[in-house]
Amino acid sequence: MFHAVTPARPAPAAWCWDIFCRVIDNHGDLGVCWRLVRDLAEHGQRLRLWVDDPTALRWMAPEGHPQIEVRHWTMDTPWPEPGDVVVEAFGCDPPEAFVARMSAAARPPVWVNLEYLSAEDYVERSHRLRSPQRCGLDKWFFYPGFTPATGGLLREDGLLAEQARFDAAAWLAAHGIAPRPGERLVSLFCYPQERIPALLSALADAPTLLLTTPGPATTLSEALPLPAGLRRQALPWLPQPDYDRLLWACELNLVRGEDSFVRAQWAGRPFLWQIYPQDDGVHADKLAAFLRRHLAAAPPALAEAITGLMRSWNGLTPAGSAWPPLPPLADWQRCTLAWRAELLAQPPLARQLLEFVMEKR
Repeated sequence: MFHAVTPARPAPAAWCWDIFCRVIDNHGDLGVCWRLVRDLAEHGQRLRLWVDDPTALRWMAPEGHPQIEVRHWTMDTPWPEPGDVVVEAFGCDPPEAFVARMSAAARPPVWVNLEYLSAEDYVERSHRLRSPQRCGLDKWFFYPGFTPATGGLLREDGLLAEQARFDAAAWLAAHGIAPRPGERLVSLFCYPQERIPALLSALADAPTLLLTTPGPATTLSEALPLPAGLRRQALPWLPQPDYDRLLWACELNLVRGEDSFVRAQWAGRPFLWQIYPQDDGVHADKLAAFLRRHLAAAPPALAEAITGLMRSWNGLTPAGSAWPPLPPLADWQRCTLAWRAELLAQPPLARQLLEFVMEKR
């Protein structure tokens, strides 16, 4: 189902944006940033993506984009004149020398801190707030989110129309993936975790081909014997458009972090999310906040089943507790599609960010 949204006001032509990203310990931050700059470029903007480790872009975005300039950010970088807008992704703090140039500019850029995605209540309270800085500039907080009082989610124009035209059989064949008749497809992208044996056992309830991404998903699953009825195939790193198609082609997707989490929701397929684990345990509250919103309209029994699976997959159930059975995937998919319809009623994040910056310029 498609929802009409009010078109954004025309954005100024050829604004220059400086987007800063640090690659901490995974590729998710860079994945979000690349989707953002690509979307802004499609809205006619010019982008400089400053990243301290751009190597993952070789497989994530091998073709690049003509309006995006990727620059390697180091301690010795000679900083140019700032653009019209500066976005620091996830509070990564632009270098002091660059901030000094921002402060000295005749017309300082709009400075935005693009925060992490969360379903918690504080997001609506904090979205679009101003933070005065010691350098004399204002920094503005911009929060992605799941409600109309937030900045929304990254979504390209025409994404769902492209999915509707998708030929899953042709894409799978082109990537050497050959499911057997009656075999369901499940994708696995995860952080290191202890519940993979339980997952493999649960997936053996029906003939399944498990498609694993590079990293823990492949290394951990390959170290375990497979139950009868379950096959496994390791995948290479996929460019972002192909990863999206993998999600479209599968009947169940296990995703992690932020970028693949959002793409799983746009795919409209049943999914299990492994939230980024934090030592202080706050990820449990973040997961609960999302599930409250995500499952608010779901039938109670289905909501209970999905909640049990999400908690188990995230190690939030007592040690040794049984893995909950998978609910019927057809019922689960109807729930996911209803949730996606709610999200589609919100303008995409890049469009909202453009309108916000236009207000501040």
